Amino acid sequence: MNPDTLSAAIAEATRVVIGARDETVAATIAVSDVALERPKNPDHGDWATSVALKVAKRVGMNPRDVAQELHASLSAIEGITSIVIAGPGFLNITLDAAAAGEIARSVVTAGDAFGHNDTLAGQSINLEFVSANPTGPLHIGHTRWAGLGDSIGRVLRASGARVANEFYINDAGAQMDVFGESVLAAALGEPTPENGYPGEYIQVLGRTALVRRPDLGDLPRDEAIVIARDIGYELQLQEIKDSLSRFNVEFDVWFSERDLHAGGADSLIEKAIDRLRAQGHVYDEDDAVWVRTTDFGDDKDRVIRRGNGVFTYFSADAAYYLSKGDRGYPHRIYLLGADHHGYVHRLKALAGSAGDDPEKDIEVLIGQLVSINGAKLSKRAGNIIELDDLRDWLGTDALRYSLARYPADSPLSLDPELLQKKSNDNPVFYVQYAHARTSAVARNAATAGVDRSVFRAEFLDHPTEADLTTALADYPRVVAQAANLREPHRVARYLEELAAFYHRWYDNCRVTPIGDDDVSDAHRTRLWLNDASGQVLRNGLGLLGVSAPERM
Repeated sequence: MNPDTLSAAIAEATRVVIGARDETVAATIAVSDVALERPKNPDHGDWATSVALKVAKRVGMNPRDVAQELHASLSAIEGITSIVIAGPGFLNITLDAAAAGEIARSVVTAGDAFGHNDTLAGQSINLEFVSANPTGPLHIGHTRWAGLGDSIGRVLRASGARVANEFYINDAGAQMDVFGESVLAAALGEPTPENGYPGEYIQVLGRTALVRRPDLGDLPRDEAIVIARDIGYELQLQEIKDSLSRFNVEFDVWFSERDLHAGGADSLIEKAIDRLRAQGHVYDEDDAVWVRTTDFGDDKDRVIRRGNGVFTYFSADAAYYLSKGDRGYPHRIYLLGADHHGYVHRLKALAGSAGDDPEKDIEVLIGQLVSINGAKLSKRAGNIIELDDLRDWLGTDALRYSLARYPADSPLSLDPELLQKKSNDNPVFYVQYAHARTSAVARNAATAGVDRSVFRAEFLDHPTEADLTTALADYPRVVAQAANLREPHRVARYLEELAAFYHRWYDNCRVTPIGDDDVSDAHRTRLWLNDASGQVLRNGLGLLGVSAPERM
């Protein structure tokens, strides 16, 4: 019996019990009211539910009385061994070995789809992260959001949401002009301009720009800067895309800030001002155009166009926010760095000014800094620690797993020595080794003539098998919770727990016979459990952008 089947059975029993008192209320009881949790103490059963507490108020009953009536109904369900009422009305449920073991067959049958759920079905989410200036290589600060943002997108999709991973390219503004001047100076062998971009990568961009346009030194300075800027921009943006791809991070949309300004009087920024004005939150004062964001909790109203006609950064923020909704994504998630706390109120106020609900239609997640002991500054950039250098040093898997293993709002310091250890002390090695072990067991089983031609769940009666099957059954709930809370670290911590259960099972239960013993149905059934464990480990690692090696 898998958790979905159990939840459905509990929901139906609850409708029957409540229906005897109030059929109208009974009709409102859904499977979603049955929240199954794994008890912290395994002695308390396989599953616990608070459904009695949830429905008691609807019919004016004491929760424990509801639990007492549910006890009789649920005890009659095939596969349930015992039910214990705890506290104010919690139900602790223990399944028999056969019912619990059925999850192994369910996992293998579902394959890569196991763990996918529909808790976010119907939601369309724009997930923006990294969004670095295309003026230099990605650095350690971008690394955390790249790994974490991509993992958030994966768990959201696994929970039924339609998600667009989006990179906002900051390719307009003064920093791009400075970048162009720096590339041109490098091309012409001139010193780096004051406040310009240093580093060997600029020299490389300059040399490439000169190869493409040998006439750079003969052109008017302003024209040459624009050409050098655009060549450098094209090359640097491609490098950013390549760096992210090597880090297993892919974006569905690369949105250029320049597109917001294009079109003159018909630009997206001009249209954004008109749309905000139509909502009644725009006013004119001192020759400038303002948005009354204080109506929505901002600390001050924001200028969207200065008195000299120049648009502010807030104007681009407004146009960009509105464009996401126009492209079919009513829910927006922004993943911002630790130095962007001031953006939270600003963006939420912007959502309110646009007529959206700041508490529902927009989320702003702030990530804390990450540091890695012993990391060296980039030789190419000279003043940063590059993503590519970190990946080459520690490996994509170790870095991706470690970044996803902790909540975004906690400062993170990684130990490179630990991450390179091939021991159980290294979390990513521990989980990957568990998967590799499932693959080795499957290979050995094939050699010994053990296959999955028979599945008899009642043979999975060892205590370690009860722990393992219960953990496997919990995976869809973990994925759904990680998606709803935007916390993929829950998947990582779950995988470590699952790996521990698997290793203990491996030490106690054999899939292949000893010596000349015959292959039994118990061996065949255990192969199902082994393969189910490997499948869930593989699925979970995939949500974190980490590989699942078959050999280590």
